[in-house]
Amino acid sequence: MLVVTVLYCTLKNLLKLDFVAGGACPSKATIPGKTVIVTGANTGIGKQTALELARRGGNVILACRDMEKCEAAAKEIRGETLNHRVNARHLDLASLKSIREFAAKVAEEEEHVHILINNAAVMRCPHWTTEDGFEMQLGVNYLGHFLLTNLLLDKLKASAPSRIINVSSLAHVAGHIDFEDLNWEKRKYDTKAAYCQSKLAVVLSTKELSRRLQGTGVTVNALHPGVARTELGRHTGMHSSAFSSFTLGPVFWLLVKSPQLAAQPSVYLAVAEELEGVSGKYFDVLKEKAPAPEAEDEEAAKRLWAESARLVGLEMSHGSTERGQPLPE
Repeated sequence: MLVVTVLYCTLKNLLKLDFVAGGACPSKATIPGKTVIVTGANTGIGKQTALELARRGGNVILACRDMEKCEAAAKEIRGETLNHRVNARHLDLASLKSIREFAAKVAEEEEHVHILINNAAVMRCPHWTTEDGFEMQLGVNYLGHFLLTNLLLDKLKASAPSRIINVSSLAHVAGHIDFEDLNWEKRKYDTKAAYCQSKLAVVLSTKELSRRLQGTGVTVNALHPGVARTELGRHTGMHSSAFSSFTLGPVFWLLVKSPQLAAQPSVYLAVAEELEGVSGKYFDVLKEKAPAPEAEDEEAAKRLWAESARLVGLEMSHGSTERGQPLPE
């Protein structure tokens, strides 16, 4: 009886939260000749996003930490789409050095960057830190992409109209930005809260970046892709007990999306002609929605931007970047 009750409540809550909402990208637009960067593209949503954009004619760069898996994914996508402009490049978002090297290579070798999809993420991992000492979820999900985006802004502006897509999560609604302890150095570590904070930071910074990019021809939006069957949840404990593995597991896998379906929001924001000029918005799957109230706090967004720039070393003197160019105001 207990098992039946738990299953019923699980089904009810999953359906109530609309985890299975959203369908195929409604836009049929193609992007021949446009250069696209997708982070975390060797598996899951990122791989399916890269596949779909390659199918639509894009010059797609898969930016991943694991080069063996990245090369295999690029080869698979080339074979499936017959688009040979699909390449693998090394990018470790847990290393500021790696991010700078990746951005420098793109600046040197690519004439344009039209679409940047900040997709890579870690979820509810143990209390790990990045190479530079950041809490892992904040470092990979937010700070790494923050630095990458800023380093590619000149290329994106020169390629305008161009788009930045930040993959966030519905979990941002449960997030809170603790400016006194962003990296969980003073508090007892809560991996769920850390994940939610990182995803809230993504939405907040999207708003602020959009403000700074007004008039440049570069747009930036954030999205929740839905809950998908990917490797992202490997640290959540779904398979940590016989009950969760054999009873709740099948229910979860039945109701959540395939990576292919969960990639559709990113594809939509990347290609849809009707979204030309739309910026600073949050999309819940394929529909624009208001994010959590904290994600619309302009002062918090400005404060987070300044602190993020300091942490990743973008801020040198008088508000300049490490390359001597002024940060967007």
